[in-house]
Amino acid sequence: MIPIQDLLHRIRWDPEFGRATFVIGYFDRVRHAIVRVPLTQVQFEPGDRFAFTAVDPDGLVHEVPLHRIREVCRDGALIWQRPGPAGGG
Repeated sequence: MIPIQDLLHRIRWDPEFGRATFVIGYFDRVRHAIVRVPLTQVQFEPGDRFAFTAVDPDGLVHEVPLHRIREVCRDGALIWQRPGPAGGG
């Protein structure tokens, strides 16, 4: 499995690969569940290599550490999944 940072860089910088529709699933410690958000609703602050800001399906804004990303889907297919229990936070 490639590190999540490498996958995110490929999505951003590989025009062929990055033109798909991506969804990021991250573990929400309050809900104790995976929250899935379209990559279009995720913002990466310049210089911050450890977290992103996401708008969840309810419209709430969250700052999420990259280690909480549990899965990435491309055009509806799971292409990346962090091993281990989802509740590891």
